[in-house]
Amino acid sequence: MLTKMQTDGKMLSVVVPVFNEEPTVGNVIGRLKAVLQKTGFRYEVIVVDDYSRDNSVEVAQSQQVSVYRLKQHMGKGYALRAGFAKAKGDVVATIDSDGSHRPEELPRLLKPLLAGDAELVIGSRFMNSHTFYAKRVNAAGNRLFNVLIQILIRNPITDSQSGYRVMTRDALKSMAPLWSGEYEIESEMLVKTAKKRFKIAEVPISFVQRTFGASQVDPLVDGVKILLSIVSAYVRS
Repeated sequence: MLTKMQTDGKMLSVVVPVFNEEPTVGNVIGRLKAVLQKTGFRYEVIVVDDYSRDNSVEVAQSQQVSVYRLKQHMGKGYALRAGFAKAKGDVVATIDSDGSHRPEELPRLLKPLLAGDAELVIGSRFMNSHTFYAKRVNAAGNRLFNVLIQILIRNPITDSQSGYRVMTRDALKSMAPLWSGEYEIESEMLVKTAKKRFKIAEVPISFVQRTFGASQVDPLVDGVKILLSIVSAYVRS
């Protein structure tokens, strides 16, 4: 049973990027709100719709949260950046809208941050023995990115591409300017945070393979972009 956390009056902003997730986004937001109401945080949920072609916007709006729609399809990174610009919280979280992340596990990510043990906490799918990947190429690519990042930042990260994260406002500010437009944003954020010597931690999370729609990730095209973003973030930050 979830008990209220010692939040010291802090505000938590949760940014939810959305692209064609009509079947799942309403459920994710509803469960997220239920969890947030029990944490003790003042909170806001910011949904950024990346110009969906389905009814994702209408479904999200029915949950009575802040919903912003981009004027054209720009990519997950751009959507997250737009959400960060709107976020007012002392703590900022991100969660995917396809149902692969369990909102009920958000307190698990918040715990090390509130304890002062980390300023960026990543929910790792690889730390959970029950994690399942439908496509081996995705898992192999993730391991490659992890190894490269581990070499560059000397941190034993197990899931550099996870979109389930919480961070302090100071850690988020340290990443500026963010330039990634698509899935490479997770790598950029991680490398920049590490180079500024903020404390990074991982906690194990569940991972539920999407049952509706198809992933927008192109293993080859997005893989190249992620590799380039890792090197670029390291060199330029």
